[in-house]
Order: sequence, then structure tokens, then C-alpha cells
Amino acid sequence: MSRLDSFIRRLEAQRTVLNWAAASIQGREGLALELGLGNGRTYDHLRELLPDRDIYVFERDPHPNPLSRPPTRFLVVGDMAETLPAFTEEYGAAAVLIHVDVTTGVPERDKIAFAWLPARVAALAMPGAIVVSGWALEHEALEVLPLPEGVSEGRYFAYRRAG
Repeated sequence: MSRLDSFIRRLEAQRTVLNWAAASIQGREGLALELGLGNGRTYDHLRELLPDRDIYVFERDPHPNPLSRPPTRFLVVGDMAETLPAFTEEYGAAAVLIHVDVTTGVPERDKIAFAWLPARVAALAMPGAIVVSGWALEHEALEVLPLPEGVSEGRYFAYRRAG
């Protein structure tokens, strides 16, 4: 498969998973968190899906498309290894939806570079929260969920916060 076809399939899976996740939390209170902003495509999609929900975005060095920049009060700038614990201290397990969109682009490297991240995600997620990620998150508090129809196994990952 060409890299272009692979990229298109990844984006289609990402959209399907985000649509499913947003529908799964309808009627529930809680924050939405976007871990990784990049150019802002998935943030923009989430704010369209969840227009009445606060969406906090975490990014080390934000440079999104200007049309996809979160309001300053919802943009948490800095190294997530530091900003996520501080956010947890302030808000606790207040997230009903977390989208993990941080990667080095190499799955083996991600598992090492972000070994600390699953525990941080679990700490931010309220019981029953939906967590979706572009790479596998291994933590005892995150129960694996089946992917929405049309999303290939291993293309994206979905979890529910136990408890």
C-alpha cells in the first residue's frame, strides 16, 4: 500500500473513531481533552462534533492552522509530562473523552518515549470515559473496546475508563 493510501486510511479511521467517541458521550457531563494539536484538524473536528463542550488541548509548541487554534483559555502549552499532572491536580478525573494524538511516527519509539502517558490519561479520565488513541495504551484502568465498524484492528484504539 502506498504511503498516500495508508495516510488516507488513517484519516478515515480517525474520523470514524472520533465520530463514534463523540456520539458515545452524548448526555454525559465532563471535559474533552485533545492531547496533541498538530495543525488542528482533529481539534477542529471535535469542536464541530461537541460545540457545547469545553475542549482542552495540550501541545508542546502550538503552530496550528489559524482557523484551528483553540481559545487561549483552553490551550495548555508545554511538555505534557509536566502539564498533564498539573492539570490533574487542578481538575482531577474530569474528562469524559480523551483523544491521544501524540506520536513520533514510529510505534516502537512511541512506546518508549510516551511510557508515562497511559497512567496520566487514566488519571484524567472519569469512570466510564471514552479514550481513543492512534497507538495502543496499556494501563489496567483502561478497558479495551471494540472499534467502530469499518476501522481495521490496529489502525486506531478505543478504551473505556474502568471504575
